[in-house]
Amino acid sequence: MNRRTVLAGAASLAMPRLAAAQGSRVLKFIPQIDLAFLDPHWTTAYVTRGHGHMVFDTLYGQDGSFKASPQMVEGHVVADDGRLWTLTLRPGLLWHDGERVLARDCVASIRRWAKRDALGGALMAATEELSAPDDRTIRFRLSRPFPLLPEALGKVSSPMPAMMPERLANTDPFRQVTEMVGSGPFRFVADERVAGSRNVYARFEKYVPREGARSDWNAGPKVVHLDRVEWTTIPDAATKVAAIQRAEQDWWENPTHDLMPLLRRDRRIRIEVNNPTGTVCMMRPNHLQPPFDKPQARQALLHAFDQTAFMQAIVGEDAAMYHVPHGIFCPGTPMASEAGLDPLRGPRDYDKARRLLAEAGYGGETVALLVAADYTHLKAIGEVMADAMGKIGLKVDYIATDWGTMLQRRNNRGPVAQGGWSCLNTSWEGADHMDPASHYAIRGNGAETGAWPGWSVSERLEQLRDAWFAAPDLAGQQAACREMQVQAMRDVPSVPLGQYIQPTAYRTNVTGVARGFPTFWGVQKG
Repeated sequence: MNRRTVLAGAASLAMPRLAAAQGSRVLKFIPQIDLAFLDPHWTTAYVTRGHGHMVFDTLYGQDGSFKASPQMVEGHVVADDGRLWTLTLRPGLLWHDGERVLARDCVASIRRWAKRDALGGALMAATEELSAPDDRTIRFRLSRPFPLLPEALGKVSSPMPAMMPERLANTDPFRQVTEMVGSGPFRFVADERVAGSRNVYARFEKYVPREGARSDWNAGPKVVHLDRVEWTTIPDAATKVAAIQRAEQDWWENPTHDLMPLLRRDRRIRIEVNNPTGTVCMMRPNHLQPPFDKPQARQALLHAFDQTAFMQAIVGEDAAMYHVPHGIFCPGTPMASEAGLDPLRGPRDYDKARRLLAEAGYGGETVALLVAADYTHLKAIGEVMADAMGKIGLKVDYIATDWGTMLQRRNNRGPVAQGGWSCLNTSWEGADHMDPASHYAIRGNGAETGAWPGWSVSERLEQLRDAWFAAPDLAGQQAACREMQVQAMRDVPSVPLGQYIQPTAYRTNVTGVARGFPTFWGVQKG
């Protein structure tokens, strides 16, 4: 009996209810990681974003081309040269507790979300008045035109602009909401949650899908054909393979590349790339603590890190599955360019990296590298990262932890000796890095409350971000982004590590799987 058989048997014994639930209207899903946090405003974690889009609805949706369209609103009227937006809610919207969705609920939700979101913050900075004149009307009075308003209120990335009842939306945005009451197509079944293992969603029978549009990603009608969706956290990749092969699970969000050949040989399993923007990886230095409080120390990493080595640690040697050099915007999208990327090209220059560390005053102090080891790809690049850092003389403390613990620790602004950290690695969907609007990793607003951990401060990057918003056309936006990338190579708010393509895997009796991150409306199980 081999390891895989033993693990698969253990998984079956540990999940008796899942093995018994074989109905075609129950779909069993393996998410990328454990759902540690439930509040969709509170974290950038993608697993929380996916959970949020099931339970909560948004005022607008985005299709596969990233175009916004009305979702909870039936439409809007723009007046006063783009400075007055009047949004009207669709009739008949209900919260999961049976109460009507009111405009004041949405106003409170927008205000809370905007304090945690980069694009939401930009919208509120242009807003002089946000009000609810009546139960179905939301009014924005702006100080200047903000044509991205529908895109902001319908963004699919995290933190998502989830609408929630006013009583929940009034919660301090820096404290988690724990009661999951939304108006989305699924209800969260809280009494069946097993932290670290299981989360359950049931169809919200009173949900009214939008009419008169085509369903595409998060836009259009969200028609639910399933009675239940059960998320099961399974840490071991081989156990996940066995579970989907035995039909104990129906869908695995992010199969590891080393096991892809095994999955492809099984005709009962379909492998697809539903997100062509892929996954972009990065190292985030802590700009508050030495040695990475000095720009020279951060620049040293650009000369020490080999993006190809990072990507091959995840996907192997198939060059079609990754892209290097990768800068600060998603490759192949309008804002991406080659400007300023010379430090990422060619052989690595360890001598130059050591000189830069010396200029930064590095004296051999311990560098705490946080690695979320329960994410296979983050563990892989963490090992490559620690090796490269050692080659340039950094004394690395490789701290392997789970994703949830890493998210908690990264909020610690203190020194390493007081439970702080020096750097961490993370990843984003390429769609989140298509432009500066929601790109946390290139912000220079680290002195602000709620800034993304790492706390990078760069007045010039913030000026260029403002210039992008103010640009009159695509050419102006691209010019701002080229200069932003050059500046990012100087300030190094984050270190880009490359982009790779991440397929998803599901059994062939599952149909209706849409583009983008996993959504469950339109999905059927035969």
